[in-house]
Formats: sequence, C-alpha cells, structure tokens
Amino acid sequence: MISNYKVVLQIRIERARKRLHLQVQKHGLGHPRVLEQSMRLDELINQYNRLGKEKIKKPIA
Repeated sequence: MISNYKVVLQIRIERARKRLHLQVQKHGLGHPRVLEQSMRLDELINQYNRLGKEKIKKPIA
C-alpha cells in the first residue's frame, strides 16, 4: 500500500515537472529559473526515492 505522503510527493513531482517544461519553453535551458526549478524537481525525486528505500531495508541478523 502506498502511503499518503508518497502519493502527495508523486503529485508534487508531476507539478514540478510541468513547471520545469514551461520554464524551458519560456526562458531556454540555461536560464537561472530553469536551473532552480530543475533542482526543486531533483529534490522531490530524491525524497520519493528515499521513501522507497526505507521500506526495502531488512535487518541483517
């Protein structure tokens, strides 16, 4: 079962991805706003991936 937080993160990732695409269309790839949005998206994806790893960890004994 997917936690509510994971679902919220998925929604936030999709919104951030859409914002990134809009910023690229408006400003081009090298613009500071595009780079900032890309970093926000990366952080959301990292948070999502960390959630997945926490559930996979098993004790070593």
